[in-house]
Amino acid sequence: MTKKLVLEESAGFDQKVIEYVHRASATGLYEIRGMGAKRHLPSFDDLVFLAGSASRYPLEGYREKCTTTTVLGTRFAKKPIELAIPITIAGMSFGALSGRVKEALGRAATEMGTSTTTGDGGMTPEERQSSKTLVYQCLPSRYGFNPDDLRKADAIELVIGQGAKPGGGGMLLGQKVTKRVAGMRTLPIGVDQRSACRHPDWTGPDDLAIKVAELREITDWEKPIYIKVGATRTFNDVKLAVHAGADVIVVDGMQGGTAATQTVFIEHIGIPTLAALRQAVDALEDMNMRGKVQLIVSGGIRTGADVAKALAMGADAVAIGQGILLSLGCNSSSYLHEGAHIDATADYNALGTAPGYCHHCQTGKCPVGVTTQDEELELRLEPLTGAKRVKNYLKTLNMELTTVARACGKSNVHHLEREDLVALTLEAAAMARIPLAGTDWIPGVSRF
Repeated sequence: MTKKLVLEESAGFDQKVIEYVHRASATGLYEIRGMGAKRHLPSFDDLVFLAGSASRYPLEGYREKCTTTTVLGTRFAKKPIELAIPITIAGMSFGALSGRVKEALGRAATEMGTSTTTGDGGMTPEERQSSKTLVYQCLPSRYGFNPDDLRKADAIELVIGQGAKPGGGGMLLGQKVTKRVAGMRTLPIGVDQRSACRHPDWTGPDDLAIKVAELREITDWEKPIYIKVGATRTFNDVKLAVHAGADVIVVDGMQGGTAATQTVFIEHIGIPTLAALRQAVDALEDMNMRGKVQLIVSGGIRTGADVAKALAMGADAVAIGQGILLSLGCNSSSYLHEGAHIDATADYNALGTAPGYCHHCQTGKCPVGVTTQDEELELRLEPLTGAKRVKNYLKTLNMELTTVARACGKSNVHHLEREDLVALTLEAAAMARIPLAGTDWIPGVSRF
């Protein structure tokens, strides 16, 4: 009689951990990859809305308006930004993305009446020309930083940290440092670029206030000044950013994406967007600055429901990165060429992955031409086609947002509030400080 083979996987040392140990032992190197955290985290999926019923009057979707206009930078800037929708495109660099992609993002944002953002490495002519409203990032690396480009922008975003890698600098591996990228960043061609983890000319909150004042002076107090933080010590970070004089705070949760960083950063540093958003709102309310300083939240925003929940929890707008890349065709099995779909599966296989599972942005060999500087691969992304796809995505998100708002009886999406939400899990209830569904209990706040 044949003995039955019984296989029992270790909880602490499962196949994923065993593979990690074997790889680390064989190479002596940590893994660098793109995209965002893959582990399960409490998210907006753990919240649901309480829509209109007998006790709340819903609005008719086809006859009654729901306003989405969003104004950012009302605290000090002479020229605040007015957007048609509360959904913006997050900062992603030229270098991580191709020039054709940057053009597509600018076109889509302009058509939807929203903003897009530069990223590390400076401003390209493609994105300035195609973007009606462009936010210029000032990062620790200062790669490509140009005062003339700064003045051309519509807002300035001073980046302290990024959700996927708070406390760590950016990476752009040598295979993506082409002649043009190297020229903009003053780097050798083909050499790995590692950005600094902190700004070179200030070390604390008082210095930050001086830096904000410098940016205001160089832009004649016209442009809104954003301060972006990766979600870690969010409550205190937001307070310090307000103290430094920010018009807008951007909080990026750990579900945010990256072009390339250590996996240990992506999976083990920072806090979920859900918890960070609640702490940011608490900080603004504690300083009586809610509504005076606008709040943008990013990090894993995917759907119109996510947008609606973020606004209900207290955000004024959201910024999206990974979702935008996916709308361009990231992780698609094919790309468009002259109207025909061309199968890219073999190119994914060559990277050791498959459509739907790719996180190989750092290689510069993107099968669909999104995260690449390769002259042939980048042609796989047609700017007009990409712009149309991103516009459709943003349009869908905005329609879902207004549908939810009307169902909750709101004629303005900014009237969504925490009272409209309940949580489905204890973790989400505690992090967001939203009552557990069917109760008025908030773990850690009220008694059951």
